[in-house]
Amino acid sequence: MTRLSLQTLGGLPKTIRRPSYERAGLKPGIVHLGLGAFARAHLCEYTDDALEHAFGAWGIIGASLQRPDQRDRLKPQDGLYSFLKRAPDGPEMRIIGSVLDVLVAPENPAALVTRLAAAQTRIVSLTVTEKGYCHDPATGRLRQDHPDILHDLEHPDAPRSAVGLIVAALKLRKAEGLAPFTALSCDNLPHNGKVLRGLVRDFAALQDDTLAAWIEANGAFPATMVDRIVPATTDADIAEVAGLLGVEDAAPVIGEPFRQWAVEDRFALGRPAWDEVGAQMVSEVAPFEFMKLRMLNGAHSSLAYLGYLSGHETVAEASGDPVLARFLQGLWNEIIPTVPAPQGVDLSDYAGALLTRFRNPAIRHRTWQIAMDGSQKLPQRLLGTIRERLKAGAPIDHLALGVAAWMRYVTGTDETGAVIDVRDPLAGEFARIATQAGRNAQALSSGLLGIEAIFGSDLPRETAFTQAVARQLDGLFSKGAKATAAALAA
Repeated sequence: MTRLSLQTLGGLPKTIRRPSYERAGLKPGIVHLGLGAFARAHLCEYTDDALEHAFGAWGIIGASLQRPDQRDRLKPQDGLYSFLKRAPDGPEMRIIGSVLDVLVAPENPAALVTRLAAAQTRIVSLTVTEKGYCHDPATGRLRQDHPDILHDLEHPDAPRSAVGLIVAALKLRKAEGLAPFTALSCDNLPHNGKVLRGLVRDFAALQDDTLAAWIEANGAFPATMVDRIVPATTDADIAEVAGLLGVEDAAPVIGEPFRQWAVEDRFALGRPAWDEVGAQMVSEVAPFEFMKLRMLNGAHSSLAYLGYLSGHETVAEASGDPVLARFLQGLWNEIIPTVPAPQGVDLSDYAGALLTRFRNPAIRHRTWQIAMDGSQKLPQRLLGTIRERLKAGAPIDHLALGVAAWMRYVTGTDETGAVIDVRDPLAGEFARIATQAGRNAQALSSGLLGIEAIFGSDLPRETAFTQAVARQLDGLFSKGAKATAAALAA
């Protein structure tokens, strides 16, 4: 079948929305590190809309930090790809044109650094996931012993971490008398702009104090809050898209209609007209970020572990289970008192909207996918809430079950005895602890709680927390996930 490309764009069905701006005249202004499905369904779509509203030199150069897959899919398509939005009342499709090229960092890191340092580059954005920041999630500080950081310190001209690439490019810009670009984190990290600023400054200081001071004085690191459910694209999705387009698209993205983007309006060298196409440009992102991190992401992770253990493949199936839906309501009842409501937001209404989004049957967001990298996610999504509830002397039963479900999941064996493919930087450590503990809930919880990088030094000393987690974990072993969740509502 013929591939999607600029040449075949005009022959697509008239019902398919395509870029209304002159694609041939688009020049790059953004380099995006980590051009995965989420970035292409969020940042790239917002940018496409902004280009239609006010055309300018804001094309996107994507950069893959590990594999060439994305480049190999998009290059033959001139960077074009389709975005299929799945709603309960039927799909909607459009073609995104804001991506001009994709570089592959391991193949030529110097070429990527040169592109980042170029005068045309005004924004460097990132979606590299929590683990891509080479930091300690518990403290937010740079891990100087991280293998990628050690590599980048030894090979400053061939960095492989996002932080190393940014610093190498800023060093070049400083030498050439150029102002720093804006570094825009779009990852689910609390205070992501502040964290990125600190990591970049700390890494720069390991090389050159004057460079670190220049970045601190002149750099722009806006905080952002991003929200859209974007499940992994399947072979069935690719086949469906080909049927709708009449041409092959090797790189479609699938997502829900809902999207939200709150951004601190602090840009060193300008930005696209994102505010004119739905982005919320605000002075303070923290209230939106905090609400989403605790209420959406905390619930998503808890539901992923309980849902997977209950035999549900997708979030829609899991949230449609009456037992797990009651668990979510109980979980939100524990979370909401710890969340200051952003202006104009009713948190109970927000929770109801989340449940509706979770239950969208057209979105196949796999519980296994959300369950990845729990060691990086738990500190931000659940443990901060637990600390506040403990300090207030408030119940944590549902939050403790979320943590216990993660512990049960990382043993690597589900309730039927089948192997769980645990994807996590600490998967080896989990397996060692699980092997020693067996099905002893107390031993397993004690072993996992001893991982200070996740739980810090304080939570293992909180008896109310450790006992609640061990109790829920024992239920997961003896009764199973659904029965344990149901017992909370009894």
